[in-house]
Amino acid sequence: MFDRFFHSGSKQADDIVERPAPPPASDGAGDTATVRRIVSKLEAMPPEQARFVAAAAYILARAANADLDISNGETEAIEQELQTHESLDEATSVLVAEMAKLQAKTVGGTEDFVVTREFKAISTESQRVTILRACFAISAVNGSISAEENAVLKEIAEELDIDDGTLNAIRGDYHEQLSSVQAIRRVSPAG
Repeated sequence: MFDRFFHSGSKQADDIVERPAPPPASDGAGDTATVRRIVSKLEAMPPEQARFVAAAAYILARAANADLDISNGETEAIEQELQTHESLDEATSVLVAEMAKLQAKTVGGTEDFVVTREFKAISTESQRVTILRACFAISAVNGSISAEENAVLKEIAEELDIDDGTLNAIRGDYHEQLSSVQAIRRVSPAG
């Protein structure tokens, strides 16, 4: 699904990233009714909505994968964000989150900028701020936002053209979860 929405048509990207062989064609006998319903729902979305959902999910997975690991808690947070902000049902949000995680893990470095800029082009300023807030929330799920996660969150903000004041306000909401702040609190005497 993500390739269908974001394939740039550039042969260079395909030459750089070796794509796994496609799965064998299904005769439908092994498909479950749930999977068929989810696939039909995704295919029934207007293309603009599908692009928006795919880009949002990818950005959330990118934030979760900043430390090269997407925990179960982060996965659940992505699913919840998709249900809340994109009005997806639970089954669809689970599928979209899993697809986004796979893309972030396998082609993340080559697609990060492209997908984030695509989201910028198809979203409002309010939606961009909302997705950045969601990225912070997902990064903080385990109680700490690492330096690597913080750097990726800053990159996402820059690619979405979110000004420093807005970024700092959002980061301020997560001040106590920043690993650098937590490290200082551990070594400084209690006051």
